[in-house]
Amino acid sequence: MSTNSQNNTDNQEIDLSQISRSIGNTITSFKYFLYSGIRFVIKNSILLGILFVLGVGLGFYMDKTQKAYDHEIIVTPNFGSTDYLYSKVQLLKSKVKERDENFLKSIGIKNPNSLKRIEINPVTDVYRFVNNSDKNFELLKLMAEDGDIKKILEENTTSKNYVYHKVSFTTSESTSDDSTVKPILEFLNDTDFYRKLQKEYMNNIKEKMVSNDSIISQIDAVLNEFSNTVNNSGKNDKLVYYNENTQLNDVIKTKDEMVQEQGDLRVSLVSLDKIIKDNSSALNIENTESINGKMKLVLPFLFIFIYLFFRSIIVFYKKQKAINQN
Repeated sequence: MSTNSQNNTDNQEIDLSQISRSIGNTITSFKYFLYSGIRFVIKNSILLGILFVLGVGLGFYMDKTQKAYDHEIIVTPNFGSTDYLYSKVQLLKSKVKERDENFLKSIGIKNPNSLKRIEINPVTDVYRFVNNSDKNFELLKLMAEDGDIKKILEENTTSKNYVYHKVSFTTSESTSDDSTVKPILEFLNDTDFYRKLQKEYMNNIKEKMVSNDSIISQIDAVLNEFSNTVNNSGKNDKLVYYNENTQLNDVIKTKDEMVQEQGDLRVSLVSLDKIIKDNSSALNIENTESINGKMKLVLPFLFIFIYLFFRSIIVFYKKQKAINQN
């Protein structure tokens, strides 16, 4: 029993000795590596300094001349044209990716070379989506019972029913409404089918407004006649009689609702003047994502890294060559 304990103690001492020796070798290697690195930097300080200054200078130049600008247009697809809108933007996206300058020029874009990216995404507005229709609310409740509500809100089947959508694109130089935005919007609105649909839809609204005006005039005539009758009678019991038997309150309520509807229809006419209605736009937002605008910081270290990489390959090659010759 004592022999086994002695052997275990010896093994532990051997293990600790090996660990200590391993740690010592690691520290020695690190010191050698650190010394070699400092020696290399001192020996090549001029070259490394030149690479660093060159990288900074070239980086400043690239940051100044090679900028990227983001642009956003908030649009509303009318007359059920959401799928049409997405397909048109997808077509534009493919033409930009293919660098089809002739096509981009043909739709009126002044500088197609500067257009680097275009895409469309829904503007998530679940509150407006729910308020627009009770059916939307019930559908959302039903879908949420079997899945993640956030995922459902972002799915195409849901997101395409949102009112607003964002068309975003990137250019390599600043742009303007006339140069890019207007040509894109004209391209999106260039459709015979939805133009005919728009015409009929607008006619229906105008006919509805004329009909509402006629009904409101008739209600006004009834109210005026009632007012004259009450004034001529001069009896309070007559007023009670009319209130209880002619449903005067319902008539007044109907007029208020129709007046409200007329106001809503007038507002609709403003937003329905285009198939794809542009609500707002933000242009020339300088893109500073990724390495955009940061080349003065990236290039110096990139140049030094490339130099060290090739220097390491050369050193490795020379060592292997010497070993093979021996």
